[in-house]
Amino acid sequence: MKWSAAFALSWILLATSCTSYKTVPYMMNSETVNLDSSAVLYEARIMPKDELTITVNYPEDAEAVVPFNLTATPALGQGRNILSSQPTLQTFLVTNEGTINFPVLGKLEVKGKTVNEVENMIASKIEGTYLKNRPVVTVRLSNYKISVLGEVNSPGTYTVPSEKVSIYGALAMAKDMTIWGRRDNVKLIREDATGKKSIHELDLNDANIIKSPYFYLQQNDVLYVTPNKTKSKNSDIGSSTSYWVSSISILVSIASLVTNILR
Repeated sequence: MKWSAAFALSWILLATSCTSYKTVPYMMNSETVNLDSSAVLYEARIMPKDELTITVNYPEDAEAVVPFNLTATPALGQGRNILSSQPTLQTFLVTNEGTINFPVLGKLEVKGKTVNEVENMIASKIEGTYLKNRPVVTVRLSNYKISVLGEVNSPGTYTVPSEKVSIYGALAMAKDMTIWGRRDNVKLIREDATGKKSIHELDLNDANIIKSPYFYLQQNDVLYVTPNKTKSKNSDIGSSTSYWVSSISILVSIASLVTNILR
């Protein structure tokens, strides 16, 4: 009786844990993909609600560019270390209209531009008008974040300092998919510069994903890895396993008790 119950339970768990090998590897058809058209360097585009860190440097006269650098000096409280009173660089929040209010220059349209384009725009506006020569302008996206959810080993929101991350790079940040994740149906949730949201289903088993316009993630993108059927079945079994194990244990106990009484 005990052996039959244990065997039946083991068979059920084994049957529900089988996963087809064809659904596990990424880019299974990589040898057949033509990547000639994929030779395009990705550059992030600035969107509303992005936070920009902008610095203006002028080696010829550092004092001349002080008005162009947005800084704030924290109040020096009683008992604080003097280092805490050093000026800190402030970020520029891009408005819903896609603009920032830059010191001296005023309102600047930045939506849809790359960081390099914004650097050139600011430098050209300063050169000749405020400074004799061209200053060195550096622009960085300080809140470039993506979220990875669902069947991954470490779901969460991740900051991307390089302003460039692919789907596989995002999965690497989340320590890859679990064995229960569907490689052929990863959902990408994206919001564009107008606030319109869209959902795109991606097949990571197909190497053609490298040529997809969604291969590189934009700031605030959300990747959701859906569970496969095996995980769904296991969830159903898991919710009832305790009940059946308890029931079998009771039956085994009753059978043992009856056997001992009839001896």
